Amino acid sequence: MSETQTANPGPPAPRVQRVRWAAGVIWLVPIVAALTALSMVLHTWLAEGPTIAIAFESADGLEAGKTEVRYKDVAIGRVDQIELAEDRSHVVVHVGLDRSGESFAAEDTRFWVVRPRIGMSGISGIGTLFSGAYIAADAGASRRSKREFVGLEEPPAVIGGAQGHRFALRAADVGSLDVGSPVYYRRVRVGRVVSVELAKDGGHLDVDVFVDAPFDDLVTLSSRFWNASGVDLSVDARGFKLNTQSLATVLAGGIAFEPAPGSRDDTPAPEGSEFVLYADADTAMAPPTGDPTYLRMRFDQSLRGLAIGAPLDFHGVIVGKVVSIELDYDPATGAFPLIVDAALYPTRLGRAHDKIVQQAPNEDEEVRTARLLKSLAARGLRAQPRSGSLLTGQLYIALDFFDRASKVEFDAAVRPIELPTTTGSFDKLQEHLAGIVDKVDRIPFESIGRRADHALAALDKTLDQVNGSVLPELTTTLATAHSTLSTAGATIDGDSPLLDKFGETLLEWKRTAQSVRELSDVLQRHPESLIRGVPADASPAEHKQDKRNER
Repeated sequence: MSETQTANPGPPAPRVQRVRWAAGVIWLVPIVAALTALSMVLHTWLAEGPTIAIAFESADGLEAGKTEVRYKDVAIGRVDQIELAEDRSHVVVHVGLDRSGESFAAEDTRFWVVRPRIGMSGISGIGTLFSGAYIAADAGASRRSKREFVGLEEPPAVIGGAQGHRFALRAADVGSLDVGSPVYYRRVRVGRVVSVELAKDGGHLDVDVFVDAPFDDLVTLSSRFWNASGVDLSVDARGFKLNTQSLATVLAGGIAFEPAPGSRDDTPAPEGSEFVLYADADTAMAPPTGDPTYLRMRFDQSLRGLAIGAPLDFHGVIVGKVVSIELDYDPATGAFPLIVDAALYPTRLGRAHDKIVQQAPNEDEEVRTARLLKSLAARGLRAQPRSGSLLTGQLYIALDFFDRASKVEFDAAVRPIELPTTTGSFDKLQEHLAGIVDKVDRIPFESIGRRADHALAALDKTLDQVNGSVLPELTTTLATAHSTLSTAGATIDGDSPLLDKFGETLLEWKRTAQSVRELSDVLQRHPESLIRGVPADASPAEHKQDKRNER
């Protein structure tokens, strides 16, 4: 049995080996996690930029942790928090910028909310209907940083980096102009309005426009700007006038500019140049007016249809305009004359004005004009109201010469200059028309009408009688005449026996006439033949021979 136990030994005893580094492997997991978290924090810290605060009137469409801040449609930050301001007048949006957007913390950076907008200048922000609103940024050029901003409620008209020039316009009224309204050159859109502000003194409005390159070179020192907003419909002494730049200006307003007529100065205007914004194209393109000389005219007639601004015309040239119309009273006559004041611009006479100035170059313009008008008044120059349009009834003042004008006293020292007047031709025409109407009223139309009614009644009876009795008898007579003519036609036909007999009768009459002629000849030669008879030698042949001998 011992041998058996020696041949079959039992399983070996287990050996336990201890690994010293097993505990270190267990701590590797939290260490790696900590390093990963640290790297993520470090990466986030390195990727983050400054935090800024933007004030908006409302937070419509904005959401913390979701709304992005974009520049050229690239995300440069995100809204972290939205809170109400302490005075509850606006909201403050805290934005965390990325490291790539750190430069957008400059003091002249602009921010605004992009959301769907429908305005007169067009539709924008349609893409935000699906992606949601976002805050757009416009990079500034300043190197000074800033952390608090006031956001724009409307998108800016000009984005930073746009090529072009800004120009300042001064206007008395802007009509329907607004930020974003188009600027046109010869009906081509070349720019837009970037701001409209009331001057501090309230006397005018300052309008800034931006003209895109390369069209900004078209703005020269002689350019004229005018308000092309809406539909320009005017009714004056020249009739109806309708003008518009485009459909966009009808809705959103607009400005147009062109070089002054006859100008040869094509030097581009520097950026920031100031221009006058005229009310319309006619005013903008009018020749230079210079300093006005004021005239006063007295009219002893109605001037219905004459309005302030009506033209002052001299030989077809507009040399001024009416500036006031007032009613006066003359105690001596009890009449109510009308006093019309007008502004006369002597420079609009052109070459004529230059020649007048050459005669008295050192004389004051007003004195020179008064002296000229005095000499012209002595030659029959008068102011006369005339109708510019029979359709509208508008009047204008014409300066013209009248050969039969009575002499008047003209004091060149009186200011304003008093110019003599004459009655309007339209009033004379009205008087003639009134006289014609009076004569027409005197015509007894009622009596003439009654007599005409009686005459028409008698004529109606006569026509009834004609239709009832005369026409049937006339029809019968015509039928009888037709029958008679038919019979006569048959009678005088070439084969008619009557025509043959008529021919034979004519032949017999011819023979008879010949016999009578021969008898007459015999009696003429031998009148005694009536008693003694015809001599034997008195033949017709002999008579004929004697006749020939006599010849």
